Amino acid sequence: MLRFARLFILATWAICLSSQAAVQKVDNFVLLDHTGAAHELFYDKNASAIVLIVQGNGCQIIRSLTPDFKDLQKDYENKGVRMFMLNSNLQDTRAAIAAEAKEWGLEMPILHDTAQVIGRSLNLTRTGEVIVIDPDSQQVVYRGALNDRVDYERQKKGAQNTYVRDVLDDLIKGRDVAYSAVNGPGCLINFPEQDGGTVSYAEEIAPILTANCTGCHSEGGIAPWAMTDYNMIRGFAPMIREVLRTKRMPPWHADPEIGEFTGNHGLADEDLATLLSWIEAGTPRGEGDDPLEALRPEKPMWAMGEPDLVLELPAFDVPASGEVDYQYPLVKNPLDHGVWIVAGTIVPGDTKAVHHVLVGSMDEKPEHNDEGEVFDNYIMGYAPGNESGHMPEGTGVFVPAGGYFAFQMHYTPYGRESVDKTHAGFYFADEPPGNFLRQTVVVNPDIAIEPRKADHEETAYFEFYDDATIYWLVPHAHYRGKAGKFELRYPDGRTEVVLSVPNYDFNWQRTYAFEEPIKVPAGTRIVHRMVYDNSSNNPGNPDPGREVPWGLQSWDEMLYGSVSFSWDNERSDAPLHDERTADIAQWMGFMDEDMDGLVQRGELPFKLRLGLLFSFGDLDGDDDGGLNLDEMLDMLAHLRGERG
Repeated sequence: MLRFARLFILATWAICLSSQAAVQKVDNFVLLDHTGAAHELFYDKNASAIVLIVQGNGCQIIRSLTPDFKDLQKDYENKGVRMFMLNSNLQDTRAAIAAEAKEWGLEMPILHDTAQVIGRSLNLTRTGEVIVIDPDSQQVVYRGALNDRVDYERQKKGAQNTYVRDVLDDLIKGRDVAYSAVNGPGCLINFPEQDGGTVSYAEEIAPILTANCTGCHSEGGIAPWAMTDYNMIRGFAPMIREVLRTKRMPPWHADPEIGEFTGNHGLADEDLATLLSWIEAGTPRGEGDDPLEALRPEKPMWAMGEPDLVLELPAFDVPASGEVDYQYPLVKNPLDHGVWIVAGTIVPGDTKAVHHVLVGSMDEKPEHNDEGEVFDNYIMGYAPGNESGHMPEGTGVFVPAGGYFAFQMHYTPYGRESVDKTHAGFYFADEPPGNFLRQTVVVNPDIAIEPRKADHEETAYFEFYDDATIYWLVPHAHYRGKAGKFELRYPDGRTEVVLSVPNYDFNWQRTYAFEEPIKVPAGTRIVHRMVYDNSSNNPGNPDPGREVPWGLQSWDEMLYGSVSFSWDNERSDAPLHDERTADIAQWMGFMDEDMDGLVQRGELPFKLRLGLLFSFGDLDGDDDGGLNLDEMLDMLAHLRGERG
């Protein structure tokens, strides 16, 4: 009788849960995993099923089921099943999750739900729960125990019921799968009480939007709509929720656990949770005046005052739709004397059309202008919310008389034709600053990205041949760029990741300026890695079937990481920087494939290898089988006929 009662209660619980969640649709989201990699739930368009396993550190249920999870992964990942673990525990840091994964041999990505917004939306209560999602309908078809092998403080030798495997087999074979649920053991997850209905729009929501969103979402801003009042927010609330969950907004892509940067536009976990909770509660208006209605500031054209030099770029006709190739206009330098630029402001003519601007200077007009010229003597960049900028304290960019200012313009059509006429204003130092702000790029023009490959990696480095201070970094790729990273390798063998952009977006060319500049000794390498997604799952991929070479146009690709720095032993009145040495250091950084500090004969590009067929041994003065920086400089002199 007691056994019948227990079965009846369990069946009733399952039926109730089934009726509650049978129609539950899972909305897309993006989270970083325990290694810092970004994952989108519905990324794989050909997935046969998606499995979420609720994980938590120190939970014995999870640990006891580890062999079962590993077997599940081994048996089903090659059948198109995407598998993730999901950690929504307040107490578990990324480092702790990574340590747990290493100790227990967990190889599937463990998504870190730091704001608990995904766990809340999935109504999670315990670890150990498994959620199976049909990617076609995006609905939950099963949730509950993995199997019946493990219970509290007891285990069976083998499972009699393999609930998740049964559901996956049906999905893979194309059978109709009715929603089912089976209660299972697990450790309770602490979700602090959060009632979105009690959140104050006037005192909490509007200030979050003002601090993080209205710089673009304002009248005349780059965003397609302006956050002018509560009614606009209420109307766009579902869309706000979507772009927050998928990390499309705010447009800040640096890993929050690596480095501290000025102008950080990332949304704090607390603010994210508050916004989503309020939206999911129905966007209650509450009491108080609407702070957004008061946001009608008159913006002066020049926020830092009248510039010392104003440049007007040529007018550009922006079409109503389609792709617009990057534009590289040149403006003749009108100055008859050299100046030190220490600050600048860029004012787009059409803020909705101008996505970003980069500007530098050059001594002569190039035969073929391209984006690389901007970085020859880089000055500054513009992106929405970053219209003005100062050089690092004690530095400046010296622009000699004559020559040209080179611009890179990225336009985004927004539904109607327009004409943009952007202006740039620069501010000069009254006296020379202490040092030059220098620029280099970590570049690899020899890349070749495999067709249909989702995770193709390319790497290059730049070795600082003197003590230096690094101020900011700009990772750059095109539409196939997926994730970027900068790592320092010190002469003593230490390594340090100083910037990771796990969810790179070509549409946002961000400058990541360190709050505290990084000092590096001579011999330090800055290594830039970029991962490319050349698969059909990449919605921006122009042609997944093509092997993609280096190229300036967006349908080709680049590994082009910009680094702004100063030489510690250089002074504005005593320049030490040598362009030839810096260029050779760039060459070495992409030729030296094994990163041993030497360019071996087999690492040289084919034509250069042929050209040095009989002279390579002579150039290798220390007979170590490769060319170091000094020997590479000799090679350049040899090729130019400057070496006897």
